[in-house]
Amino acid sequence: MSDLLELAVAAHGGWERWRQISKLTARISVGGTMWHLKGWPGALSDVSVSIDPHRQHAAFSPFLETGRHSEYEPGRTAIVTDRGEVLEEREHPRKAFAGHVIQTPWDAQHLAYFSGYAIWTYLTTPFLFGLPGFIVEEIEPWDEHGEIWRRLKVIFPPDVASHSTEQIFYFDAAGILRRHDYSVEIMGGTSSANYASEPQTFGGLVFLTKRRVYAIGADNRPILERVAVAIDISGIDME
Repeated sequence: MSDLLELAVAAHGGWERWRQISKLTARISVGGTMWHLKGWPGALSDVSVSIDPHRQHAAFSPFLETGRHSEYEPGRTAIVTDRGEVLEEREHPRKAFAGHVIQTPWDAQHLAYFSGYAIWTYLTTPFLFGLPGFIVEEIEPWDEHGEIWRRLKVIFPPDVASHSTEQIFYFDAAGILRRHDYSVEIMGGTSSANYASEPQTFGGLVFLTKRRVYAIGADNRPILERVAVAIDISGIDME
């Protein structure tokens, strides 16, 4: 296994503590210009999200209305009442993004799918790279305004839904995640830099509580004039 991955895992709390966790619930606020393009401004501005750390499952609550939550897995999304009544669902949800571009509006199932896989990826990094099928390789380091960040190129297996098959993760000298690059395939492809900051410790694990996503320019630098997605985490509980 990559020594950079081992450094990052240790910096974020270690394998032993991670394997003890069966559920994470984060209190989050999500904003940014992308949600206006997709027709959902403010939809996730004050929600809780619960994930299974060891397999792809996420649920946002409330989801669009009080008393309802979303359910996400790679092969299914649903909107469910808190009493367990399924109001609507979609099988093979990624297929529903065929032909989409950045400006294509989303329905509620699109929203449940994207938000589900994205937050699951963010909350499980870097530990998810230890799951079967992931390929990791350290590539040349990156100079971020005089600070050297080591970079890990990660190939995601086909059964793990995420932004793109290949993604790049940047770690500082201590092994803490600082940046995450990807192309959002379900939007027709993008060049996105997700900057992670304000690490905090919850239950013995370190999470980045502030994320800001920007388009990437030709020099691999972020275009800071517009924040596509902003995520702020105010707390995390775990079981």
